Amino acid sequence: MFCDEALDAVEAIAAEDMQPDGRVAAHLATCPNCAAALVSARSLEEMLRRREVPSPSAQFTSRTLARVRRARWRSDQFLDAGFNLAIGAAVVALVFGTWLLLHRTGLVSVSNDALDLFGTGLVTFAHRVAPSLPLYAGATAVLATALLIWWWAERDATL
Repeated sequence: MFCDEALDAVEAIAAEDMQPDGRVAAHLATCPNCAAALVSARSLEEMLRRREVPSPSAQFTSRTLARVRRARWRSDQFLDAGFNLAIGAAVVALVFGTWLLLHRTGLVSVSNDALDLFGTGLVTFAHRVAPSLPLYAGATAVLATALLIWWWAERDATL
């Protein structure tokens, strides 16, 4: 066994987190440098155990949690901004690609005719529906009033 392998285990042995196995124990018994390192590590552990642990201030937890929340919020803001930029770039690329495709294939003239037809159909639909709009508005108002009265009565009953 080499000294570097034993020295890697010295801190864990001194802290009593690990018991030295046969090879490490034999090396520590025969190597004065590694044995001195173990003695030094044990004295340091003993000094740390005897030392009084300072108590944190009363606001320690709230301050720490506030810092963590602030840092998380900041990182979320950067992530959101990057995501929004990526989505915006994708939408612009999609619109540009569609526009380019329509112009290259000559479908713009067909799409203009389709838009004119759709607009004419929408105007015809509006002319047919317009006489019934007051009836629909009145029915919607009656329904909304009934729902409001029902909500008000249920709210009063639970108190």
